[in-house]
Amino acid sequence: MELIADILLVAGALGAGFYCYILARRLSRFNDLENGVGGAVAVLSAQVDDLSKTLQAAQGSAAESSSSLEQLTDRAEQVAKRLELLVASLHDLEGAPQQPAPPEDSSPAVFARHSGSH
Repeated sequence: MELIADILLVAGALGAGFYCYILARRLSRFNDLENGVGGAVAVLSAQVDDLSKTLQAAQGSAAESSSSLEQLTDRAEQVAKRLELLVASLHDLEGAPQQPAPPEDSSPAVFARHSGSH
């Protein structure tokens, strides 16, 4: 009886060893940097780094555009104030008397030819 138990124990150990060997091979393929998940993780990590750099560049560009837009808005507000003052001053000028236009001659121009000796 002990012999049968020992044979079953050895067979179980060999089966467990074979199973561990198969799992080790699958795990090495799974973590392979070229074809497996390890490669996918490496590629994704590189893409995350690239996206981080791109995001930082976009944030810098947006900040620069925002400051430029703010300066342009300030200039536009200043010009709008000046225009409002000019329009208000034009309204003030409309009420002031204007200088009369010079009178026009209603007589038609007459051209004459003098025939004389020169």
